Amino acid sequence: MEILGATLRVCVADLEKAIPFYERLAGGRALRFERGGVRVAAIGCFLLMSGPEEELEVLRKVAATIAVTDVDEVRRVLSDSGAEIVAGPVPTPVGRNLIARHPDGSVYEYADRKPVQAQVQARHP
Repeated sequence: MEILGATLRVCVADLEKAIPFYERLAGGRALRFERGGVRVAAIGCFLLMSGPEEELEVLRKVAATIAVTDVDEVRRVLSDSGAEIVAGPVPTPVGRNLIARHPDGSVYEYADRKPVQAQVQARHP
């Protein structure tokens, strides 16, 4: 299992007001998308999230997003190591992810960047 990096999850009240600060801080432009009623902006190592409080309450329970090469491999390693897979793997706008609770109670999102079409082709050559 290879960990490529981590993204810090930041819940903000006003996404549009927060984006310019984080773009300047990270030196890059925001990649925006929406998921489950939550507006998201990915900027460098930051993942800004804004939306209904009930949705943000759930998202705040996830400490960080960890980028990996292959979510399926991570699932095996986590399961074999005593972690609980809470959700996934599921497709995302840029690949796949899963949510896992580590034996110490910490909750993390693991995400790869495998395009969905490549996943389908790999399963059905």
